[in-house]
Amino acid sequence: MLTELSIKDFAIIDEISVTFNDGLTVLTGETGAGKSIIIDAVQLLAGGRGSVEFVRHGTKKAEIEGLFIINPKNHPIYNVSKQFGIDIEDEQIVLHRTITAGGKSICRVNGKLVTLAILREFGSTLIDIHSQHETQSLMHPENHIDLLDLYNRDEIMKAKEDYTYLYNELVNLENRYRKLSNNEQEMAHRLDLLEFQLQELEEASLNPNEDEILEEELSHLANFERIFTSVQDAYNALYGENKGLDWLNIAQQSLQDGRNYNDFLSEKAEELTSYYYNIEELSFALRNFSETLEYNPARLNEIESRLNEINRLKKKYGATVNDVLEYMAKIEEEIDEIKNKDSHLNRLVEQISEMKKDTFLEAKHLHDLRRRAANSLINEVHDELASLYLEKASFSIAFIPEIDENALTYFENHPVKFYKNGIDQIRFMISTNAGEPLKELDKVASGGELSRIMLVLKKIFSNHQGITSVIFDEVDTGVSGRVAQAIAEKIYQISRDSQVLCITHLPQVASMADTHTLIEKGENKNRTSTNLFELKPNEQVEELSRMITGTKLTETAKEHASEMLHLAENYKKQEIN
Repeated sequence: MLTELSIKDFAIIDEISVTFNDGLTVLTGETGAGKSIIIDAVQLLAGGRGSVEFVRHGTKKAEIEGLFIINPKNHPIYNVSKQFGIDIEDEQIVLHRTITAGGKSICRVNGKLVTLAILREFGSTLIDIHSQHETQSLMHPENHIDLLDLYNRDEIMKAKEDYTYLYNELVNLENRYRKLSNNEQEMAHRLDLLEFQLQELEEASLNPNEDEILEEELSHLANFERIFTSVQDAYNALYGENKGLDWLNIAQQSLQDGRNYNDFLSEKAEELTSYYYNIEELSFALRNFSETLEYNPARLNEIESRLNEINRLKKKYGATVNDVLEYMAKIEEEIDEIKNKDSHLNRLVEQISEMKKDTFLEAKHLHDLRRRAANSLINEVHDELASLYLEKASFSIAFIPEIDENALTYFENHPVKFYKNGIDQIRFMISTNAGEPLKELDKVASGGELSRIMLVLKKIFSNHQGITSVIFDEVDTGVSGRVAQAIAEKIYQISRDSQVLCITHLPQVASMADTHTLIEKGENKNRTSTNLFELKPNEQVEELSRMITGTKLTETAKEHASEMLHLAENYKKQEIN
């Protein structure tokens, strides 16, 4: 969840730092106090588009920072962090965004500089913002298939992995076929190029790991004088008259003379004797090694010339000799394919035909799992819509194509198009009035109805998506009465699975808050600024009263506010039990 949010020099905000709690946090305040500015800041923190207009007038930059606590170990943020090489310690993620007055945007995740695109990847798994004006993921039809797959994740994911493997194999075969079946002139040019490259590589007569072996030999020859001098000086220091071994022998004999009179001398005499023979063996090894050393300037020139040739080929064909040899094997195979194009094309046609059949069967299995998940989801959506006084609404999930017959029969009689997610295109369909035809979700126009539909889907998918924080910006606009109360209860239900931050003008929603935060606009040193205050119980009663009646507080309004808080508390207890 979003635990800490710090904002500095952003729009009309001078500097604020606010702590958010789990559950439902409601933000209220007068129009223009800066409620939506808080949401704008969070949206930028999640990778939204920035603008110099957000930088407070007279300052150099706007800064936003948010601390998120990630409790579930299987949260998708861990996969994102692994993908981009960012460590998560103590289950904490810190997102930071700076926008300069010059228009530059600087993004950090856990202190590491990242691009805006990477910040957006992190933000999309942590925050889901829904406002009355902004199109969210549920409003994009292309996202509906992923949401449906999340609804029955365990079964569908395994089938999806199996399908993806076959799909990738099919794509590779089709790419090979297209490449091989290009026009004759283009293939002739390609063959000329490959044969030239093959001839060049064959003439080079490369051996595996040849570059590494030659580099090591080159280093030896280039440093011959230093190696030879080191060996000779070490040997001469150890062996010969009045050298190191002579003095060690004298010391050894001295200890041997006294070993019969003292246990310590006896022990050390044995140790020194052992050291003496070890060093003597070492000196002989140095002598033998020095006799093998031979400086060959012709060989040095030969190696340098060979390495120059190898490096020239590596620039064209691979980072190492082994990579170049691997490339050589590939072009030999491609030359054979081009020279025997017809037979290879026929073989590819057969392979593609078989692979399409296998891929379709796996796609049909995935399709069947999705249809079962869709039926369950439809029933759950209908139950939720009824609780929001949309009893006449009808929800459905359209599948394109519709496959009701035997899989192989369908495959043989219909053209099939494969996508990375299967053969299905999914559309959420809704009708909010009896007798009206189903329409795609993004075509629903009524603001109040759309708010309720979005709440239903968010409630169902919130615990499947793994989103840490769900933010609602005045999604209750255009509703009142019993619908407002139903929306308040639905938002509270969502907050039991995810942290919810909600900007609202409805007292019914505000009364459900676990934490009620007031946003006020004031003046400081002749500058307008926004401040946030967490309300105490008595202050919450006054704020609810103001929301009910307007600016004038009455005892009746306060009694009504207290009653709303009491009813909300009873509702929460019932939900918990």
